Amino acid sequence: MSHNLTLAQNHAFDLARTLMVPVILFQVDDEFGVMVSSEYDGEHDAIVHEYDPWSPAH
Repeated sequence: MSHNLTLAQNHAFDLARTLMVPVILFQVDDEFGVMVSSEYDGEHDAIVHEYDPWSPAH
């Protein structure tokens, strides 16, 4: 978990590109976490962003 959003975003993007699977960046209280999308079973409102290595950047 990280308190820094920019750091969490960078790690989430790198993890998605390394594993080549979609990952979820989520927030719980004032901390951010990253996990594989298929294993995320938390609240939908906690999701900050989903990084999908197979879709082009917008």
